[in-house]
Amino acid sequence: MSEATLSRPDNGTVEKAITFLYYVDLDRAFAFYSQVMGFPLEIDQGWSRILRIADNAYVGLVDETRGMHRAHPVKPVQICIRVPDVDAWHRYLSAHKVAALTEPKDSQSLGIRAFVCEDPEGYQIEVQTALR
Repeated sequence: MSEATLSRPDNGTVEKAITFLYYVDLDRAFAFYSQVMGFPLEIDQGWSRILRIADNAYVGLVDETRGMHRAHPVKPVQICIRVPDVDAWHRYLSAHKVAALTEPKDSQSLGIRAFVCEDPEGYQIEVQTALR
């Protein structure tokens, strides 16, 4: 291989980073992420819906019957969002009765205050804010 082939393209700017999650019930997952989490829809491909979490960070929700993978009961993936006020987010998600919601806790070693919850099919979401 040539050196040019092994080098990242000069214009190799990444435009979007998308994490795809696979669902049995795509509509239910979409309602959660769009209505409860408030993530705006960026791309609707019907069986795959991509929502913006933050600038250039996206979550893709995929109907397992059409995607490259299938939904699985074990979810070794976590979506983590950093917010300015973790306690306000906790109150908000608590009012929406989001599943598996833990109490916010400080981690001095990580320099964060955080809690976790689950989306409708069990993917874990961590919400955190910086302590410093």
